[in-house]
Parts: sequence; C-alpha cells; structure tokens
Amino acid sequence: MTRSPDAPGQEYAERCFRSSAGIGGGVLLLALVAWLGGDAMLRGTGNAPWLALAGLLFAVPLIVAFTLRPAVWAGEDRLLVRNPFRTITLPWASVEGVRAGYSSEVFADGKKYQLWAIPVSLKQRKRAARRQARDAAQDVTGRVSVTAARPSEPLRAPSDQAIEDLRELAERGASRAGAQGSPSVRWAYELIAPSVVGLLLFAALAAIG
Repeated sequence: MTRSPDAPGQEYAERCFRSSAGIGGGVLLLALVAWLGGDAMLRGTGNAPWLALAGLLFAVPLIVAFTLRPAVWAGEDRLLVRNPFRTITLPWASVEGVRAGYSSEVFADGKKYQLWAIPVSLKQRKRAARRQARDAAQDVTGRVSVTAARPSEPLRAPSDQAIEDLRELAERGASRAGAQGSPSVRWAYELIAPSVVGLLLFAALAAIG
C-alpha cells in the first residue's frame, strides 16, 4: 500500500492504498497474454487469429480489473473505493465502520463494500503477531530480550495498519461539512463491455469451428 505525500493546505493528505503484489502480478500476466495472443494473431492459421483476438478482448480487461485497477483513496471529505468493476464514493459521514477479517471491508449506509486494494494476508498477520510477542518478551532481570523485535520492524500487518488508518480518517472527517451525503456507485462499463464482446465473439467462433 502506498500513500501520497502531504499536500499543502489540507488538514491531512489524500492517501492512496494499492497492492504492490497485485500490480506486479498484473503486469506479468498482461505481458504473457500479449505475447501469446500476439503470436497467435501473427502466425495462426484459419480462425486462430480471430480466436486470439477474442481471447485478448475477454482476458485483458479482466486482468486489468482484478490487478491494476483496485485502489482506495482517502481524502478529507470522502473515501473513494475502486474495485474491479465498480467505483464507490463514500462521504465520511456515511461510513459506519471499517474492518479487516479474512478480507478488508467498509460499511456504509447499511451496505458492505470490499476493499480489493487492501488484501488481507494471514501470513503477514501471524508474522506481526510473533514480532509483538518477541517485543514484549523480557528476561528475568526485567530487560527487553535480545530476541525482541527491533523498533524499525512493523508490529502490524500492512492491511491491519491500513484499516486502522482508515478508521482514524473516518472519525476525523465525519463531522466535516463536505463529508456529508450518501454513497454513490459507478460501474466500470469500459472494462465490462469489451470483456463481454470478447466472450461472445470467442463463443461464436468456437461454435462455427
């Protein structure tokens, strides 16, 4: 997860949370799909180039949607959640809670929205718990054990820290005049449409043989 630098004139800076692993995986998948699809389109015979084109139309938007697109922006007045196929704008006053269980979620106006950009890693959570236990360990003389976590080591999983940050921002921003209002949702038709077209084209070509 990344955060933008502080912007002048703001009570706190807009923060952006994204998954570095998701972005890296998406770039690799796009490169692989482009290589395979491009090769089939250039060297394929019969209807193979058209099948490859249909496959690219179907696969590329999905890869972008699930890897490169997810992001969460937290500003002074609102939380903007960009999930694979929806963008949800949540004024802070409408946010009822933020939590990270097996997934990161925000509750607003009686509804639940997942935060795809803040994936929960149980492995990182266990590692952070072990560091906390080591940090609390003391020897018989009352001094901190040499096995304790160093101050530079994070004592929380990144996803849990991000959720805690969002809770604090929600509490601070809920009373702002600009933070009032209801959630709004916009569908990402620019990704849905080409993927559906690609799927239909692939099915038609496969049926024709």
